[in-house]
This record gives sequence, structure tokens and C-alpha cells, in this order.
Amino acid sequence: MTKTSKLNINYTLIIIFFVLLSACQSKNDKVYTEADIQIIPKVETLQLKSGVFKFNETTQFVVSNESQKPAAQLLINKFKSSAQLDLEITAQSSDENVIVFELDSNLEPEHYILDVSEKKIIIKASDNSGFLYAVQSLRQLLPTAIESQSPVIGINWEVPSLKIEDGPRFKWRGLMLDLSRHFFDKDYLLETIDALSLLKMNVLHLHLVDDQGWRIEIKKYPKLTEIGAWRVDQEDKPWGSRTVNSPDEKGTYGGFLTQDQLKEVVAYAQLKGVEIIPEIEMPAHVSSAIAAYPELSCFDNPKQIAVPSGALWPITDIYCVGKEHTFEFLEDVLTEVMTVFPSKYIHIGGDEATKTHWETCPYCQKRINDEHLENVEELQSYFIKRIEKFINSKGKKLIGWDEILEGGLAPDATVMSWRGFKGGLEAAAQGHDVVMTPVSHSYFDYYQGPPELEPVAGGSVTTVSKVYQFDPVVDSMTEEEAKHVLGGQANLWAEHIPTESHSQYMIFPRLTALAETVWSAKALRNWDDFSKRLPSAFERYEYLGINYAKSSFIVTSDMQTDLEEKTVSLVLHNEYADSDIRYALNDAQLNRESKPYTKPIVLNNTTIVKAGLFKNDSLVGPIFTDTITFHNAVAHKVNYQTIYHERYAGTGTSNLVNTLRGTKNFRDGRWQAWLNTPLEVIIDLEDEKPISQITFGTMENQKNGIYYPSSIEVLVSKDGITYKSVRSINRPFILNTEPELHNFKLDFKLQHARFIKVKASIAKNAENAKERWLFVDEILFN
Repeated sequence: MTKTSKLNINYTLIIIFFVLLSACQSKNDKVYTEADIQIIPKVETLQLKSGVFKFNETTQFVVSNESQKPAAQLLINKFKSSAQLDLEITAQSSDENVIVFELDSNLEPEHYILDVSEKKIIIKASDNSGFLYAVQSLRQLLPTAIESQSPVIGINWEVPSLKIEDGPRFKWRGLMLDLSRHFFDKDYLLETIDALSLLKMNVLHLHLVDDQGWRIEIKKYPKLTEIGAWRVDQEDKPWGSRTVNSPDEKGTYGGFLTQDQLKEVVAYAQLKGVEIIPEIEMPAHVSSAIAAYPELSCFDNPKQIAVPSGALWPITDIYCVGKEHTFEFLEDVLTEVMTVFPSKYIHIGGDEATKTHWETCPYCQKRINDEHLENVEELQSYFIKRIEKFINSKGKKLIGWDEILEGGLAPDATVMSWRGFKGGLEAAAQGHDVVMTPVSHSYFDYYQGPPELEPVAGGSVTTVSKVYQFDPVVDSMTEEEAKHVLGGQANLWAEHIPTESHSQYMIFPRLTALAETVWSAKALRNWDDFSKRLPSAFERYEYLGINYAKSSFIVTSDMQTDLEEKTVSLVLHNEYADSDIRYALNDAQLNRESKPYTKPIVLNNTTIVKAGLFKNDSLVGPIFTDTITFHNAVAHKVNYQTIYHERYAGTGTSNLVNTLRGTKNFRDGRWQAWLNTPLEVIIDLEDEKPISQITFGTMENQKNGIYYPSSIEVLVSKDGITYKSVRSINRPFILNTEPELHNFKLDFKLQHARFIKVKASIAKNAENAKERWLFVDEILFN
């Protein structure tokens, strides 16, 4: 063999080697698409490139100053726990295997550029928050196992080559935690700050004062935490059923945070890009302060009260605005608060003040006369304006709930609009800044799934998808008014939330949805796209030990009625499009072999339905079970002699005979309701039929003005003209603090009739309520 032949063979072998090597690399290197980018909240712009950046034991973070180190350290700590990689921070850059932090003063605050290539990652920002958010996006590009708190093997620690340019739509992206109704300690606050930072949220609003507990140490007034932080333990009773405490009985349930603990929380939050906003309630929601210092309330020698253990309404024990000592006390308290919290804003509450004492208190009346005020509403405005002047003198801004609008808004105040968007609209129109936090979308103490499947909660149902519909800017706003919208916030009131695990359950994943609504451009938001990114967040929460709710997996139903065919069609769904829902009827078992749900299930007789969400042939979440009960009146015509209220129309004229039963969520669209008006309906069975019983399905939720009927009467007729009464019941009003469903069954002697008239009404009850709602979901005839 010649020398030339040998060289040709060697070249051929080398070429074959590199081809095989290239093939192996191509096989191992994943090709990323936009569907693989699971970052929440959605980034502003994304440009995918070829290749990946791989992290290994020699990867380094290159920073240009000390303030950038915390952002780098976040990811370093993650790699140490999950991959056992001890990555280093250096000031010396190199051409490859580095993550380089570069200051770019042209970028707006909190904005960043993340540029990933095969050799290096470059992060550009103008401030620490920008660097931090870039790292959080880089973290979400990594496999979810990066969140593991113990080593994970067999993971390719790589991210796709890409370029992201990103920044927030709103300046204020917040969460409020209520520490008063139930106390949460420092460690839980630190965990919550970590979760906020992951989602690029930048405000943690701490509700530190309310009737049921004072949670911050005030050194000049030690009784605030010696007495005001503790209440009699009634945790074994429902929140609304707890009795009034005696001031002579020592409180043992509660707690508070020292100023040193809170300073530690503030310092930690600053590292994570989160500002802590303290809320010190005034002039109402202050029973805890008045229990400690009774002289702060109205009148001379006011009665001693105890810190309440549960619901309190109306809130009449409030600060006396006529006493100068009240302002001395509040200024002292706020001065200490401001030494702990360097925040731009101080929240003073300002909501739900029942002013009956002010109307008769000689001190308050003197203040009204001296200040030439018209009424107690203007007295509240005087109070807010005076407190604002003090807060402004300390270089801070006042923020309060939208009740601070009443009587005239303080000159520089910012409004937190919770009673819908109206308060925010009004404040913005007056040139004031606004944070939107409407109860309809932002109250996370509300149920997030069917109430019968959820822990006890307040209000109705606010699902993940409902939260995702939230937008802080109202369409009717002018461009100038929209500029005053600082952003949005979620609120977690803690009346029904005694544990940290329960708190997390109520926050997540709804906060994940809200984070995108306040960060991402409105045009970029899409529920189906968000839904596809959400499972990645769930995996991260699993690793992080966050107790997120699975409520969005729950299958629920709607019903369509065919009056001609006398059938009902059952519609199954959950919150996600293209869900793999499977179902089984009657005695059949629900399993991987069950029939996929693809269209409404048409029924014409009593049927048991079981359904559930499946993923990879495995059941995810709880099983939906319902018995669709057919009775003599199903899909028959209902003539309304008194019409239902437009706010609660249910499914329309077939609602009472469509077999679809309501839940404890009175806004679930399954109820019809009558307000201060008797119900009277006539059901046409079309032919004479035997009947000996009706079942009247109703609910009670006295907190929301919904009451059981005080009387029900059944009348029958063969011709629709002459009716005779066959059964009636009367029941007295009974106080009931919990939402409840009940079927009233009225049995009577067998009748043959075509027309059935049902009457029901609510008498004036013991509470003499102005609004008396009668809710009915179904009237069954047998």
C-alpha cells in the first residue's frame, strides 16, 4: 500500500469519526421550539436560535459589582442543591462557559435582556431587579428539577440559545397577606417572598392590624402586643359562630412579629426585588388596639372590650377622631412603623368604618363643629387628610382602600380599589394613582372550585381562569386616566385560613395567573397558551413543596334542556381546553378504558354520571359524580307568575326543571332568585299525571342575604284555571351562620293533575334584613 493510500484511508476514518460524532450530538441535543419555553409570566419578545448552553462544574457567573451577586447567588444555590455543582462568582470574564452581567443604563427599571448562545449567556439590565428577573427567566428555562432540594441525576442542565427582551407592564404587582385574622410567622413570609420573586411580583402588602389581632411590636405601646396580639382560642368553631369574649379572659391564640424580625423580612425582600408595604388599619378594624388602650375609643370612660375571636359586624368600636390623644397615638405608631419599613407607601386601611359612635360622641361632634364639617363622612375625610399630612411629612405616601374616597379624597392619596373597579375609576378621573384589586378577580380567600369539594372559604368562586381575565386598566378609561393605574394585586384575607399550608393552597396557582396579568402585555395574553405553560409551574411547585390547589382539574357540568324531546344534555368541562375528560354511566367504573367525552351526553332517564380528567391514561384530580334525577316535570314548560331577578336568571325559563342542581356558590349560574318578592310558578305537565310529592331545592347563605323560604304551598289543577291547595308548610326564621343547601319535601295525597302551581316566600326575618333573597335551583315532581 502506498503512503498516499494510507493517508486517504486515515482521512476517510477521521471524516467518518466526525460524522458519527456529529450524529451523536444531533441525537443528544434537543431542538427547542417556542412551545418548550414555559416562562411565566409571558416574556415580551423571544427569538430562538440554534444550539444550547450547557451548565457544568466550570461554569462561572461574571458580575461587575457587588449588588449583582444576590441574583447570581440565587441560581448558584439552586445548582448546588439539585446538581451538586459548586459554581463560582468572578469579576474576570472569559469567552465561554460564563453568565455575564452587564449594566445597560438605556434599559428601563426592572427590564432586562437575556441573550443565550452556546458559549456564553449575557444578561443586561439597568438595576438589580432587572438582573434578578433575568435570572428568574433563566431559572424557568432550566429543567424543573433545578428546584429540587436534593440531588437529581440524569438531567441535562442546559437551556436553549435564544434572546429575550422583557419588562413589566405595571409598576405594582402585589400580594396582600392578612396576618391579623390568623397569624403567620417570619419563615412563612420569607417563603412567600421567594415565590413572589419567581413570578416577578414586586410588592408584599402585610395586613398587620385588624380587629382580631395586632401583629407588629410598637415599643412605646407594649400593650398592643401584650393584649392586642392575643385572643381567646375559639378555633374549634366556625368563624361566624364565635362568641363575644370577656375582657377578663386571657387570650392565648395569636402572636406578633418583633421589629427586628420585620427588619429581617424587609432586608430579605429587598434582595428578592420585593417591597414590603405595611398596613396599619384606621379608623376602623382596630378592636385589638382599643382592647389594649380603651381611651382611644369614643366617649369618656369607654367600656373595656376584648379582642374578638371571629366575625365582627358592624364595626362600631373605632378610633375617636375628636380626641387629640388619638392622633398622638397614631403618629407615634406610624413613626415606629416607618423605622421598620423603608417603603414608599404606608397603607392605612380606611375601610368599613361604622360611624354611629361618631354621631353621638361629644368629642367627635366638637371636632365636626370646630372644623366646619357637614357630617361624619366629612369627619372621616378630615381624619384621612390629617394622617396623610403626617405621612407626607416623613417623605412617604398614603394608600388606602377605596372608602377613603368618602367625604373627599386626601390630596396626594393613592387608592386601592377593592369594591370592583368603580373606586379606581373615580380616583383616576380625579388625577390620583390607583392599584386595582377588585373582589371579582383578586380576592383569593374565595373558593377556587366547587365549594362542596373545597376547604371552607369566603365569598363565591374565583377560578384560575377568572383571575386570568383580570386587567387593571378599564376599557372606558382615557389614556390619561390609564396612566394613573399603578398595577394590580391579589388579597388573601385569612378568616378561614388557619395554617400556612392552607394559605399556599389559596394562593397558588391563582397568583401564577395574576402574575401574568400584571407583567405581560395585554396583547400577549392567551388563556390556552398560558394553560400549556402552567404544568411546568406545577412541577416546580411540587419540587419546592408549595401546596398548590388542583381545583382547576375538577370536572364540572352544565345542562341543556330540549323541551320537545324531553331530554337533557349534560355538558362536561374543566378550566382547560382540549382536556382528556372521560366518563362512565351508572354501575360502570371510571378508569383508563372509560369513554372519552367529546360531545354533550343526552339523557332521558335518571342516570348516575362519573367523570374525571385524565393525563397519560391516569386520573388527575377528584372524580365528578352526579345523579341526574328525572322527574315528571323535566323539560316541561314553566310559566312564571312572578319573574326571577335579572342578576340570578340561571339557565332561563327551563332552570327549575333541567335536573341541574346548584352548588353553595350562589353565582354558579344554576340558581334563580327572587328579591323581596314571592316565588309563584306554574308547571304544565302537558297531560294529567299522578303526583304525590314535590321537592323544592333551595339554599341559605344569611351572610349574603339569602334565606330559606318561610312558607311553601303546592296547588294542583286539571284545567289551569281552578286550583286547589294540597300541601303547605311554614317555618320560623332560624339564625344560620354557614352556607347550606336543603331540599324541602312536601308529601300529599295522590293527585291527578296537569298544572302544578308552587308558591314560596320569605317573611320578615329576625334580622329584619332589607334584602331577602330566595334562591331555587330545581322543583322535582313525583
